[in-house]
Amino acid sequence: MTRAPEVLRPETGDRFPTRGVSPLEGLTDLQALERLLIHNLGPKAAESALMLQDRFGSLTAVLTADVSAVAALVGWAAALELRLVHDMACRLAAAEVTRRCVISSWSALTGYLKVSMAHLEREAFRVLFLDKKNQLIADEVMGEGTVDHAPVYPREVMRRALELSASALILVHNHPSGDPTPSSADVDMTRQVIEAGRALRIAIHDHVVVGAQGIASFKALGLI
Repeated sequence: MTRAPEVLRPETGDRFPTRGVSPLEGLTDLQALERLLIHNLGPKAAESALMLQDRFGSLTAVLTADVSAVAALVGWAAALELRLVHDMACRLAAAEVTRRCVISSWSALTGYLKVSMAHLEREAFRVLFLDKKNQLIADEVMGEGTVDHAPVYPREVMRRALELSASALILVHNHPSGDPTPSSADVDMTRQVIEAGRALRIAIHDHVVVGAQGIASFKALGLI
């Protein structure tokens, strides 16, 4: 069998095949983080990667952490580059949802929500506005709060739905604790939004709670 030609990586001297096998295949999260930091930190990348992992606990947590907290450890250039990696992952996941029937693309939707919300340090409430074909019109954050609460105003949700000519909504919020189990306050708030939408004939298809430990669907749980 003919062996794939190799190229020399200047920074480390590693030899990578040019085709057939990804040069990143087999890297641990710590090694991947080091690679991301090499451009800005050079020989300090390995030490800095270990410091970030110790501080935040995982690669995902580093990529979703507050930028200023990361910058305090590795500088703004490196911190912004790490955040860019997360933002690009969110865009790739969002591309699987855009211009498709959200209801029939549930795995793509939950994948997008996990990437964008599972590791947020504060609670955020967002709304997916859908048209008559259940295609995504807009995805907007409508409330940001503390570690265990985000303000929700049903009238504002409906006002925005009318502005966008939305026919249906999917409510989404995260639990920074990691446990996606809906609270009694989550259930009460959902009922208020459903009641507000009923008079306007705007359906609430689901309320999804996102946490590091998984995703909970009100519809699947029989709460809607």
